[in-house]
Amino acid sequence: MNEKLNQYVNGVFAPYNGVKSVDELQADLLTDLQERFNELKKEGKDDQTALEMTIDSIGDIEQTVQEVANLTRSLERQVLTNLSSSDLTNSDFAGVTAHKGKFAGSSLHGSDFSGADLTGSSFKSSDVREANFNNANLTDCTFSTLDLSNSSFNHSILVRTTFSKSSLAGVTFRDITMTDVKLTMTDLSKTTFENCTFDGVDFTNSSLEGLNLDHQTFIGVKFDKAGLKEVTFRGATLKNVSFKGPALSNRFYRAIKTICFDDARMDKLTYAALKGLEADLSKVTVI
Repeated sequence: MNEKLNQYVNGVFAPYNGVKSVDELQADLLTDLQERFNELKKEGKDDQTALEMTIDSIGDIEQTVQEVANLTRSLERQVLTNLSSSDLTNSDFAGVTAHKGKFAGSSLHGSDFSGADLTGSSFKSSDVREANFNNANLTDCTFSTLDLSNSSFNHSILVRTTFSKSSLAGVTFRDITMTDVKLTMTDLSKTTFENCTFDGVDFTNSSLEGLNLDHQTFIGVKFDKAGLKEVTFRGATLKNVSFKGPALSNRFYRAIKTICFDDARMDKLTYAALKGLEADLSKVTVI
């Protein structure tokens, strides 16, 4: 009869073979079930009745096993995604799930992260040139003090994502809604933004000189202390957008006068603030 107990328990645990914590749980459970079976036999139960009562005594073990396995795999995944100080040039990470991954001081030149879920991951002081982040989930990710030149972020999910003190020359952002994203202290003058919506985005202290931001939408965005010389917002929509310069600096205010707002639409508060900075709003529509 012990063989039947073994068969039952092995069947329950079969999908999780190799998960250490589950293997330990299986061994402990089998010992307990054998003791329970022997107790029932001593009480005078026949083999079949004792077996059924033993199995019934363990409740919904399948759900418990699944929860233990999921927790273990989650912890193992966290260990595996600490890929700091590694040579990962041209690596294939397409479609992976790597929450809170760590990629500090690594070579990721030409690596493919397309479609990956990298929620909460950190990229610092790394070579990430020509990397592919298209369609990736980059919620709560940090990109700091690294080289992202010629990387692509088309159709990516950018929510509370931070880019700071990094090279974004040749980087493309296409067909994206950026929500509460920070693009601070970074040179964006050679970055491409196409068909983007900027919601709560912070460009403080970044250089956007000569950048084409035509026909895009800006809601609650900060361009404070940013380099804005000859930026174009043709046909763009601006709502509750902030343009604040550093104290005692004429350079910022001279740059405001070079911005093109032709055919842009903006709310009254944004319009009033820019008018006070002597921006050319002659072809702007107030909404």
